[in-house]
Amino acid sequence: MIKKDNIVEDFHGTLVADPYRWLEDPTSNETIEWSKEIGKQCEAYFSTTSSRDQDRERLTALWNYPKYFVPKKVEDALFYQKNDGLKNQATLYRKLGDVETVVIDPNTLSEDGTVAMTNFSISGNGQYLGYATSTHGSDWQEIKVREIATGENLADHIQDVKFTPISWSPDNSGFYYSRFPKPGTVATEDESNFNHVYFHKLGTAQVDDQLIHEQPEDKELSFSPFVTDDDQYICLHVWFGTATENRFYVKELNSSDAFIRLLDEQDAEYTYITNEGSVFYFQTDLDAPRGRVIAIDLENPKRENWKEVIAQKDDVIETVKNVDGHFIVVYKHDAHHQVHVFQDNGTYKKELQLSMIGSLTEITGKKTGSDVYFGMTSFLSPTVVYHYNIKTDELVVFSETELEVDISGFETSQVFYPSKDGTMVPMFITHQKGLQLNGENPALLYGYGGFNISLTPSFNPAILRWLEKGGIYAVANLRGGSEYGEEWHKAGMLGNKQNVFDDFIAAGEWLVEKNYTNTSKLAIMGGSNGGLLVAACMVQRPDLFGAVICRVPVIDMLRYHKFTVGRYWIPEYGNAEKAEDFPFMYAYSPLHNIQEGQKYPPLLIATAESDDRVVPAHAKKFAATLLEKADQESLVILRLEAKAGHGLGKPTSKLIDEWVDFYAFLEKELRL
Repeated sequence: MIKKDNIVEDFHGTLVADPYRWLEDPTSNETIEWSKEIGKQCEAYFSTTSSRDQDRERLTALWNYPKYFVPKKVEDALFYQKNDGLKNQATLYRKLGDVETVVIDPNTLSEDGTVAMTNFSISGNGQYLGYATSTHGSDWQEIKVREIATGENLADHIQDVKFTPISWSPDNSGFYYSRFPKPGTVATEDESNFNHVYFHKLGTAQVDDQLIHEQPEDKELSFSPFVTDDDQYICLHVWFGTATENRFYVKELNSSDAFIRLLDEQDAEYTYITNEGSVFYFQTDLDAPRGRVIAIDLENPKRENWKEVIAQKDDVIETVKNVDGHFIVVYKHDAHHQVHVFQDNGTYKKELQLSMIGSLTEITGKKTGSDVYFGMTSFLSPTVVYHYNIKTDELVVFSETELEVDISGFETSQVFYPSKDGTMVPMFITHQKGLQLNGENPALLYGYGGFNISLTPSFNPAILRWLEKGGIYAVANLRGGSEYGEEWHKAGMLGNKQNVFDDFIAAGEWLVEKNYTNTSKLAIMGGSNGGLLVAACMVQRPDLFGAVICRVPVIDMLRYHKFTVGRYWIPEYGNAEKAEDFPFMYAYSPLHNIQEGQKYPPLLIATAESDDRVVPAHAKKFAATLLEKADQESLVILRLEAKAGHGLGKPTSKLIDEWVDFYAFLEKELRL
């Protein structure tokens, strides 16, 4: 008999039992033994599947292609990452003229590829590489410095960081970064609070780093420091959890004065683009939910003196770069990206004509240069890197991949379907050409719907395997993302979160109604906030789905904010300890809406023991509760992965292992 705690909490007059709270402690003997037993059940399940060897061989072949990343120009050299095929991690290269050299190969940092380089920054003179690494997918990282000419690491070693940039000083003597308190020096619940900004001087110990900014009275704020394009100012993007709204502080670089809190009301999103002396240009959604560009003069910072440079358009601004006196503006148009060029006074110039309808992966360019590099990808194309020269107005392909698999037999279309309240929602559908709409095709529906994150087209070699099997891959652009700006986001957050589930359920119903598939062959998949999505939809509409793959999910909406960085998500989800938030959170919380005796579709929950963003306790409590309450014919498989986290820097070998199991599960449960 599985252990059950006798814990009942009173939430504003509603009594809520939490019998599996003991699973929140990953170090207890009971949790360890339970996890071992659930692992044995998982192994036993997959030992009865028949497609794994064939899928592993094919997935390995599909993954074995060159993967190119967008280069960044520093001095006369280009720095870029590249994965030749099946390496666990991409290698960073430097190219000067025709000579290409390895700067760092993260595959040498561990035998199994579970140490990943998650961020890097080249000093302005091209002499040093500052790079951050994560072990086993942890959000906690450490920063080291390498001398590029020798390939040797310096003694510099920074710890207790996450989510920080590495911003070099103009004299290349060190860098600015932010860090959290050393674990053990504050209460556990404060280990991701009290963010501080420091300057690290090369050749010194971390303990001697210069404190640049702290704000202990606002312990939940975090800071992203950077030096302006003209090397005159140090700036802070100031953020509160995952809230879209942020603050912005600035001061002269060599000043000992406190930061000027230029934008401190946290009333909108403000993203620095560039500055001309004291005039700062920002991308903002203030009074413009789809985005615009404004200018603020530090010498006349009152709002009545702000100037609009590029007005809001019908499409949503994704990002803006300033290069050679021009604004390169990337817009989202119906959930895919377009690249437009404006003069620096806001006058429209042109749209760059691209070879695909797809998504921007990254864009780089220096204010003082004329070269712009950016990557585009789609469901059927790996990243194509483009080079655009503003002076010559020439756009060329810098690098692209020739896949060995013939993708000409597949196609992607975009449809718009009505949600429960009549809102039209876009969805991408990819499948073999000539697909027969007979209602018998297996379909995999993917979604996210939250945190202002858009699901624009992206390439995943594993999906090619699904298409080869005759499967349909559908991606729904649910409310909660930023596909149509901040209004679209707000329509799927806090008390509007049910809209997201309604949008996803409506996508499944549309696929069935239009005879793409039927309920027994319709599978759904999502991860993290998307794991919450598919779990909630499974609980609300168990009749609609033939299988569910729920990855690293948020499940317990009443306690999520008590674990690691969970409190960051309060602006998005709410806090059940508040009387005004509890009713809508309790109404959809997957853990608390499992019905006694209900038969649920086959469920594969995939999580990782080292996940310190969405702790595996969510998945474990969900599995335990389903195993207790659901109809005994309901299948619940919990896949617990070792030496892995939320997905950050996951090595190729683990990605392949994961998809092998996903397809084995779908093969068996959809009866392919």
